Amino acid sequence: MANCPDREGFPLLPAVPGDVYREVVREIQAMQEDLVLWRRWMHQSPELAFQEVLTAEFIARKLEDFGLTRILRQVGATGVVGVIEGVRPGDVVAVRADMDALPIQEIGGRSYGSRVNGQMHACGHDAHCAIALGTAGVLSRLRGLWPGTVKFLFQPAEEGSQDGGVSGACRMIEDGALEDPEPQVIYALHVMPSLEVGKFGCNRSAVWAGAERFLIHILGKKTHGAYPHTGVDPIPVAAEIILALQTIVSRQMDPRFPSVITVGEIHGGNRDNIITDCVRLHGTVRSLKVGGCEEIRQRMTSLVERIAAAHGARAQLEFFPYAGVTMNHPSLAGRAAENLRSLFGLENVVDLPPQLGSEDFSHFLEKIPGVYFLLGVANPEKGIQSMLHSESFDLDEDALLLGVKAMTCLVLDRLFQR
Repeated sequence: MANCPDREGFPLLPAVPGDVYREVVREIQAMQEDLVLWRRWMHQSPELAFQEVLTAEFIARKLEDFGLTRILRQVGATGVVGVIEGVRPGDVVAVRADMDALPIQEIGGRSYGSRVNGQMHACGHDAHCAIALGTAGVLSRLRGLWPGTVKFLFQPAEEGSQDGGVSGACRMIEDGALEDPEPQVIYALHVMPSLEVGKFGCNRSAVWAGAERFLIHILGKKTHGAYPHTGVDPIPVAAEIILALQTIVSRQMDPRFPSVITVGEIHGGNRDNIITDCVRLHGTVRSLKVGGCEEIRQRMTSLVERIAAAHGARAQLEFFPYAGVTMNHPSLAGRAAENLRSLFGLENVVDLPPQLGSEDFSHFLEKIPGVYFLLGVANPEKGIQSMLHSESFDLDEDALLLGVKAMTCLVLDRLFQR
């Protein structure tokens, strides 16, 4: 069982009064069983993007149980917003957790495994919600001890909608999630299986890459496979385009900022003796350069259209922007990292290099400054080390208590600074 002891010799959160910190620790230690139960209920009941109806209602009812009176449902389709006011006015701090699952069939035979065929929490969003609920529970019970306001945003569709539409973060912002009251700072975390339980990752700059999806239609002319000269074959055109796309990253982009172009799907053809008239390429663009996805989009359009034209074919490109670079606020992230080191030990907080995964939390960070940190959940001794988005993903549930302690203390540190 994870615990949250004071670490002798460390200046624990100098902005937070010692008596408040000790009450926080006691409250957190008492909720281990609840955290596991909440996480497992959500893990067994995964829902895809903008379908998180049961999850949202579960969360809203827990917030009601905590005594929250300001709870908004159906924010940005299926999102939930809860507001807790402290003992006196002060800053407004937001905490965001994502709710959606993935279209993956879970394997592993765990007693708390998904009960929904073809859907699972393979990215740890069930843990994110349990940790945010735990943070809300602690802060609500101790609301007479701290100043300011804390706003909890339980967000749908972080993984993006299947139709390529706007993400859950965008829809919540459009629906007023950052208004009345308007937060000055926002925090979020993500479980990370590349870190063992007890470890944290936090850096002062980019955390995740910007990302876009793309769809390329290569249009040729259908004909008999024995008479290729009477048509225009889009399949070799597609092959040339796939190879040429990689020169954008390797020869046209600044190598100091990693970027990736991945073609993940190829569709085309009717049968073996027919030259088809259309091939579709579907993929993703990632870049850690601010504005990098837009630059790649322009270079892709020029390259693809010219290659197609050189073969007598045509190309149509569609791009579906998802998120910009998830960029931590340098001074806020620096303070958060120092606080995490005070709470959990110098050796347990690492400055991870930026990742080429993506996160629509970037849309919140474009509106207000904030911090996004990573929570270790791997435990090789328990066989828990599968990567995110895999059918065998799981996490060491001892990390839940550590996540609540980290998030609660970072929020209180910010509120007591003023």
